[in-house]
Amino acid sequence: MSGELTQSVIKRIIRQVGLECAAQGQTLSETLVAFMVKAVVLDPRNDFNMDRILTENNMQDLIQRCVTRLLDTTNPSLSTIKMQVYFDMNYANRDDLLSEQQRVLEGKLAPMVRAITEAGARAQEERENMYQKIVTYVLLRSGLGAPTDTEAVREVTAALQSVFPQAEMITFISLSKKDKEQQLKDLAMLVTGIRLYNKQCQKGGSGIEDLPAILNEAIPSATQTVDERLNSCQLLAHQYTALLESMQEDPHRYSRLSTFKLKEALFNVRQYESFLSILLSDAITNAQEVESLGVQVEATMMVLKNRMQDKTSIESKDVFPLFMELSKLWTGFQDAKLLLSFLTNMTDNLQQFLEIQSQLFPEEMLTSFLEGVTVKSDEERIKETMETRVNVSDFKNQEWLFPETTDDFDELLIQYHGFCAHSIGVKGLTLVGNPAIGILKHKEKCYVFSSKEAAYIFAQDPDKFIQLNVEKAKEYPELIQLLELHHQFEYLVPHAQARNASKYSMKPPPKRDSGTQTDTHILPPTIVRSYEWNEWELRRKAIKLANLRRKLTHAMQTDLSHMRRENVTQVYLPKDVGTQTKRDNSSNVPKPQIFLKGLRGGSSPTTHMVAVDLTRPLDET
Repeated sequence: MSGELTQSVIKRIIRQVGLECAAQGQTLSETLVAFMVKAVVLDPRNDFNMDRILTENNMQDLIQRCVTRLLDTTNPSLSTIKMQVYFDMNYANRDDLLSEQQRVLEGKLAPMVRAITEAGARAQEERENMYQKIVTYVLLRSGLGAPTDTEAVREVTAALQSVFPQAEMITFISLSKKDKEQQLKDLAMLVTGIRLYNKQCQKGGSGIEDLPAILNEAIPSATQTVDERLNSCQLLAHQYTALLESMQEDPHRYSRLSTFKLKEALFNVRQYESFLSILLSDAITNAQEVESLGVQVEATMMVLKNRMQDKTSIESKDVFPLFMELSKLWTGFQDAKLLLSFLTNMTDNLQQFLEIQSQLFPEEMLTSFLEGVTVKSDEERIKETMETRVNVSDFKNQEWLFPETTDDFDELLIQYHGFCAHSIGVKGLTLVGNPAIGILKHKEKCYVFSSKEAAYIFAQDPDKFIQLNVEKAKEYPELIQLLELHHQFEYLVPHAQARNASKYSMKPPPKRDSGTQTDTHILPPTIVRSYEWNEWELRRKAIKLANLRRKLTHAMQTDLSHMRRENVTQVYLPKDVGTQTKRDNSSNVPKPQIFLKGLRGGSSPTTHMVAVDLTRPLDET
């Protein structure tokens, strides 16, 4: 609010309003009371002066007005505000809901995890007790059965024994706390996958629900319920819109209707329609997710059966990843069931905020008022204006967007929740806008219109009609959330400014986002971590080093460390070295060639041998 209204004053007003409502039997949340206080201050008809400190009389007047509006149970506006507060405080998207559920589960299992990971069981009996705790942890984390179900406990124990025998408890105890926690999660997923596979093979499955079948039956039913309620409230919105348009054309004919707060009723069903659309979208997304999970589970089961068929022994690396994947997919089914329950509860609880419609407008009364009135649905209104389009040449300094000339046309952020920007402030009606007529882009914001005429009128002075919409939201505070005008009400217009300014010239104070970045450390760090200024600390380190010199180093081999140490030895190979001490030389001499003649004998009985020397002289070589 204004700077004059300090936080303490606001809290005092909210507390006093809450106490007075409680004294009259209405216990309201602080959020609802705070919103109503802001709504009463915003309403120009209450004429609150925010330029000066509120006197005690002003505060009492404000409190009484708030109490009166909060206790008026026949006002659709109050029901709409309560609906908005309830939805804001209770609705969560899929990611937030699942993360909160995971946080709650981790909190419940935290004491058991600490008991397992922090205990140093050494004796055989202690290890057996810890093993039983692990069995209970796996069962609780999977959500497939209760610890009191003996059959489920037996199945979990058998599955756990197959992947984590009790003999490995000694190794488990020696792990760090972080590694223990991770191994517990992995064991829970493995055991869950094994149990799901056994259930598929009809060899177990105690305490395991057939979630795919349950969800395939429950999701269509829940979606149909939301869709039926959505159609009903849309019909009411179309009927109220037709009556309001008829009242503007012929006020005398429907003079009686002015007392029934038709506009507040219209805003009520439009807000209900908006919330139901969100829930219906979540339900459809949930149904698509369940369908995808079902296909993946069947495929994973088929692969597991093929790998495990007629085999006496299987390597863990072939099936463990499949068991883990099966557990993840089943967690998806559990998440889908949780989301479905949440959406069902939200749908049922929202219904109470629409009960005032049947009280104000019984079916017989509404039927009599609608005699001779043409009721058009939103689709029919859009269809009537599909052939009309804004002529861009009629506007000089304004930008119009059309489907064929704009990328991501359907992804544009439309102001006022897609309602006609002209009809809200002028007629007080929430008529659905038709983007095919043309989307006006004004000051980086996009606006749609219900007719070509409304678009031309709005484009003549957009700021004027934007301010008209803001003024309409001040009269009907439920429009702030319905039309998504929160950014317009982050301030309060001072009373003096409202009195002196023209009717449509009130603007919020100009604001601009700015930021400054300064380097923390410009120069590179020069800190010497090994430096020590305290001489006593240096003395202590010196004594410690001197003491270490007289210590012996002991080493021992364990089952975990043997054959795991890496040893490296580096040697220098001999170099190739040669030494030359002489020079080899050679010379050639004639080869002796001596022949003997007469060795074979002849005619004479006496052999006469003659030696013939044919060796060449040395000087000829």
